[in-house]
Amino acid sequence: MIINSPTAIVVALLLGTAAELSAQTASLDYTQWLGSNRDGSASGFKEPAAWPERLSQRWTLEVGEGYATPLVVGPRVYTLARRGGNEIMMALDAATGKVVWETSYAAPYKMNPATAPHGQGPKATPLFHDGKLFTLGISGIVTAFDASTGKRLWQTSAPPVDPTFGTATSPLADGNRVIVHVGGHNSGALTAFNKDTGAVVWRWGGDGPAYASPIIATLGGTRQVVTISQQNVVGVSADTGALLWQHPFKTTYDNNSTTPIQYGDALLVSAQEKGVTLLRPVKRGDRWNAEVVWETRDAGLFMSNAVVVGDSLYGLSHLASGQFFALDLKTGKLLWKTRGREAENTAFVKADNVLFLLKDDGELIVARPNRTAFQPLHRYTVAKSATWAQPAISGNRIFVKDVSSLTLWTLD
Repeated sequence: MIINSPTAIVVALLLGTAAELSAQTASLDYTQWLGSNRDGSASGFKEPAAWPERLSQRWTLEVGEGYATPLVVGPRVYTLARRGGNEIMMALDAATGKVVWETSYAAPYKMNPATAPHGQGPKATPLFHDGKLFTLGISGIVTAFDASTGKRLWQTSAPPVDPTFGTATSPLADGNRVIVHVGGHNSGALTAFNKDTGAVVWRWGGDGPAYASPIIATLGGTRQVVTISQQNVVGVSADTGALLWQHPFKTTYDNNSTTPIQYGDALLVSAQEKGVTLLRPVKRGDRWNAEVVWETRDAGLFMSNAVVVGDSLYGLSHLASGQFFALDLKTGKLLWKTRGREAENTAFVKADNVLFLLKDDGELIVARPNRTAFQPLHRYTVAKSATWAQPAISGNRIFVKDVSSLTLWTLD
């Protein structure tokens, strides 16, 4: 097309600028558990030429208790929390922290005494998909909201029996479906809902509760949902929910809370007292089998996520009261580990050429991915209370959720 009029030139420039801004905004979006790629990546972050001595606090707001990671979409931040007997979905202006809308619903939940230190949640991170927000409450209530207005579009009833440790699996998008494990022993199932109506598309009953969030992986040419159930690592058809394969993975006290990680044509799985295992699901004829490539007990994940950078895995092992570690993914060999007592929980985020490690005591460590030793670059204090939620890193902005507040920090 040839543009030869002043008006046409101006229109073309405006459209080009709008498209560029739209692309920039999209690259900064943080839309689900573990980031928009569901692999622990930050969105649009570029390492500064020099790290500042301290971060700049732009705003902080009391939003309610819970562990859900905030989402960043365009000019808004979305957060799910609890106040009293209600769960509340909120939209905030990302620049100022001003409340744009909030929608609440009754969410009674009777805690098991053993879970009192955990709080009443919610623990699952919302999902932004196709202009909607999808949440899983602590008792198993699934809700869809209009992201623009906060209008509740559909909602499921709470399961008849409260899950012992509450629900924690963060919803997963798959085309016109939203997939989430909805409950515990008596009512739990990995379920695909129609995103527009809430109708059940398929359900895999499984073998009890799950706390690990599922992922979508294409393995052996087949798109499948991979998750960890009470006793197995499983892969089910993304289209039908039919079980394709399973690998025994019984964990201590049902501590199956770590999201699987795809590495090439294989899967990394870990849990307390289970070490780290690399599985390769293979289909021969009509039969699937998950083959163990390697396994190690030199490190193991418990509630903390890990990230893959190149052929290395970086995370926090539960051993020695918390050891940062790196594994070689080709062999399973331990590359290094710290002495221990680092943290009870640490959220790992990979961003440009650095790692962000948010410890549960509110300390944020910036470190260099390094196969020979732990290499911290800088340390910042970003909260005064416990930080169990993943930070949402979008450009130079770091959104941190502590026990009850959400705070925006920036790298200037």
